[in-house]
Amino acid sequence: MSLYRMRALTFTEHGGPEQLVVRDDIAMPTIDAADSVRVRLVAAALNRLDLWVLGGIPGSKVKPGWPLGSDGAGIVEAVGSGVTRVKPGDRVIINPGVADRSCQCEYCRDGDQPLCLSYGILGEHLPGTLAEYVVVPEANLRTFPDWLPWETAAAFPLATLTAWRMVVTRAKVRAGDQVLIWGIGGGVALAALQICKHLGATVWVTSSSPEKLDKAQLLGADHLLDHRQPDVGKTIRARTDKRGVDVVIDSVGEATWAQSLTALGRRGRLVTCGGTSGPFVQVDVRRMFWNQWTLMGSTMGNDAEFGTISDFFDHGSLQPPVDSVWSLDEAQAAYARLASGQQFGKVVIRLRGQAGELAG
Repeated sequence: MSLYRMRALTFTEHGGPEQLVVRDDIAMPTIDAADSVRVRLVAAALNRLDLWVLGGIPGSKVKPGWPLGSDGAGIVEAVGSGVTRVKPGDRVIINPGVADRSCQCEYCRDGDQPLCLSYGILGEHLPGTLAEYVVVPEANLRTFPDWLPWETAAAFPLATLTAWRMVVTRAKVRAGDQVLIWGIGGGVALAALQICKHLGATVWVTSSSPEKLDKAQLLGADHLLDHRQPDVGKTIRARTDKRGVDVVIDSVGEATWAQSLTALGRRGRLVTCGGTSGPFVQVDVRRMFWNQWTLMGSTMGNDAEFGTISDFFDHGSLQPPVDSVWSLDEAQAAYARLASGQQFGKVVIRLRGQAGELAG
């Protein structure tokens, strides 16, 4: 391989996992700014976003030859002239949300980078992490201890950052709150469960899989619901003396929205970060104002939130469960595993060394 070429996962055309291809002729990213850092990736993790990008979504800039993937962990390989916080050889996790650091818009001045018009996500708006190398701003990196596994580190950033903003910043979950989380087993749902339990909330989780519900109980879930049953909302109402829950974490959309609102109690907060079952939902505004609900969206997280969750990670908290580990050559199977919905935890792709072993 040429010094200026690298191995990466890309695709032939938009579609399913069968369109994925590993190429060894992708241009290696270069240090293009004083605050740029080139990271040699060791492991990357998949998110539902990766399936959407592969399938083709409005606004996405990806095209054949574009390295896919948002999450990753690796070793600092080279730094720009202005970099001071990391150095070559450091083990780092990557915040996939990248903003223009020179921007002075109102959102950037407020430290709320995900709202900036320049904001983009690796793998969707910028070349991604399913490659031997990626270049990101220094602000997007945090070091982590040697004792934490590469696979866990790669699985950590996007889902945990998204869940933290949903649970803490947006919904303001506090001790004693009752929280409903749909679809336990996915990365964001599992991170939300861990965060809610850390805050002292009582957590209801749903799944169609008894095995996933059992695993969620081991992680601290208090109430387990089979969402194949016809009326999750009414079940919660009955079991809470008609009170309902304080917070609903819903990233499913059309298929669960009505049940989410049935379950939501007075002064309830519903927060969503996606619509895997469809983007269009309905709300009876009379119920909304009568119950004084707050319905809100949430996406990714800012620099301060990334710093906060990284501190937890460094101390062994908020560790994401890893469902399975694959090699880059097994990427089609890894994507298929995620698409099946059978995973419990993150699907990880190992870029260096054998799956499951540490690489230096």
